[in-house]
Amino acid sequence: MTTLIERAGLGLLHRMDPEAAHGLALRALALGFAAAPGRITSDRLACTLAGMELSNPLGLAAGFDKNAEALGGLSRAGFGFVEVGAATPRPQPGNPRPRLFRLSEDHAVINRFGFNNDGMEAVAGRLARRPKDMILGLNLGANKDSEDRAQDFATVLARCGDRLDFATVNVSSPNTERLRDLQGKDALAALLDGVMAARDALPRPIPVFLKIAPDLDAEGLKDVAEVARTSGISGIIATNTTLSRDGLRSAHASETGGLSGAPLFDRSTRVLARLSILTGGTLPLIGVGGVGTAEQAYHKIRAGAAAVQLYSALVYGGLSLVQDILEGLDLLLARDGFSNVAEAVGTGREDWT
Repeated sequence: MTTLIERAGLGLLHRMDPEAAHGLALRALALGFAAAPGRITSDRLACTLAGMELSNPLGLAAGFDKNAEALGGLSRAGFGFVEVGAATPRPQPGNPRPRLFRLSEDHAVINRFGFNNDGMEAVAGRLARRPKDMILGLNLGANKDSEDRAQDFATVLARCGDRLDFATVNVSSPNTERLRDLQGKDALAALLDGVMAARDALPRPIPVFLKIAPDLDAEGLKDVAEVARTSGISGIIATNTTLSRDGLRSAHASETGGLSGAPLFDRSTRVLARLSILTGGTLPLIGVGGVGTAEQAYHKIRAGAAAVQLYSALVYGGLSLVQDILEGLDLLLARDGFSNVAEAVGTGREDWT
C-alpha cells in the first residue's frame, strides 16, 4: 500500500521533467531513501526460472537502472530478480532530449532513449560490487554506430557475464534504427550463435534470454519460437515496448518511441500466450508489459509466464507496488488451489488466443 510519504514523493516527482525525476528517484534508491521490505517469499511464491532459485516470480525490468547504480537499494526492494541495462560496448549518450514522456491519463510512458548508458566497462565495475544475495541480470545492447551490432551483444556478455546470474539479448528496442531487423529468422539465429559461444566461454555459463517486440506478426512470432528452440537460449521475455498508439488519450500520445505501461498489457499478454503454445512449455517465458496489479501478474502467469517483470507501473504506484503485487498474487494462487506459482503457469493461455 502506498504510504503518505511515498504518495507525496510521487506527487513531487510528477511535477518535474520525467527524466530528471527518474534520475532523482534512482539516486534516492541508491542512497537507501526508499521502501525496503527485503526478501518477500512464501511456499507459493518461491519458484525456479531457468535453473535460478527465486524467492518470488516478480522481477524488475531493464531500463530502470541502466547503469547498475542502485544495486544495493534494488536488492532490498522485494523483487525476486532484477535486470539492469541495457549496456553497450562503448558509452553512448542516446537520443536528444526530451526523450521520456508520462502519459498520466493512460498510466503509460513513451521513451526514445536510444540505449543511453555508461558502457560495459563502467557497468562491469559496478557489477563487481553487487550484493551477493540478489538474482541479477544484464540487458545486452548494441552501439548505434556499430559496424557489427550482432557482435556487440556477445562482446558485452563476454565482459560482464562472470558477474551475472543471467543475461538478456535485446533486439526489440524500437529506439535504435534497424535494431528490430535482427529479429528476422536468419539474422537472429546468427546473432544468438555468437552470444551462446560467448556464454559457453564464461567460467560459469549463465541463462540467456531473448527479449522480443510485441509488434511481431504471426509468422515472425513463429520464426522467433523456432530459433529460440534450436539456439540453446534459456527462455524468452515477452515483450518490450510497442509502436502502437491505439486508444491513447494523453497529450503526448503522438510522441515517437516505445510505449509501455497499462495500454501494453493486452497486446503483450496475447503475444506471451501465443509463444507459450508455440513453444509447448519447453522454454521458460517471462511476461512483461503493463503489469501494475496482482491480478495482472496472475494473468501473465496463467497465460504462460514462469515469472513476470514490471517497470512503468512504478512511475505511478511507487516501489510499494512490489509488496502489494506479491501479497495479492499469493492470495490469488491460494484462492484457486495452487500450492505453488509453477502449477499456475499456462493454465489460462487459451483465454488470450
